[in-house]
Amino acid sequence: MTLKVIVFDFDGTLADTYEAFITIANSLSEEFGYKPVDEQEQEKLKNLSARDLIKQSEISPLKIPFVLKRVKSELNHKIKDLEPIKDIPACVKQLKNKGYTLGIITSNAEDNVISFLKNHELDQLFDFIYTGSTLFGKHKIIKNLLKEKTNSSPGVYVYRG
Repeated sequence: MTLKVIVFDFDGTLADTYEAFITIANSLSEEFGYKPVDEQEQEKLKNLSARDLIKQSEISPLKIPFVLKRVKSELNHKIKDLEPIKDIPACVKQLKNKGYTLGIITSNAEDNVISFLKNHELDQLFDFIYTGSTLFGKHKIIKNLLKEKTNSSPGVYVYRG
């Protein structure tokens, strides 16, 4: 029997966190010594990787872990105001009704994800949340998830919107 599992990324796939991240990043810019992002720059930066974003910001590599910790903490205060990505709740409910095991993979704080899911009555639809701290891509988190949850068996799909 093949395990039918679909794993969603959280930020930008389930939760519309883009504007919140920009607001938080800009509010921390003076404290951590990097340039705030204006609206014109936002479009250019939207599709950059974390590595390229950091390079663009010229933030000191020593400050990065502290900035990330503060961003997660600040996001906790804004989580109640975040909305799901359009049509995601209906899609998730439909997949659950079809018998899929649903999970979330994220570098966001687990408390933030749980609060968001409860706020939008989606908490009963997900079977697991897998968190991990990563700065330069989720491939290591995905690899660990596959090893832990499936012993590398087929049938697990990661959706990153």
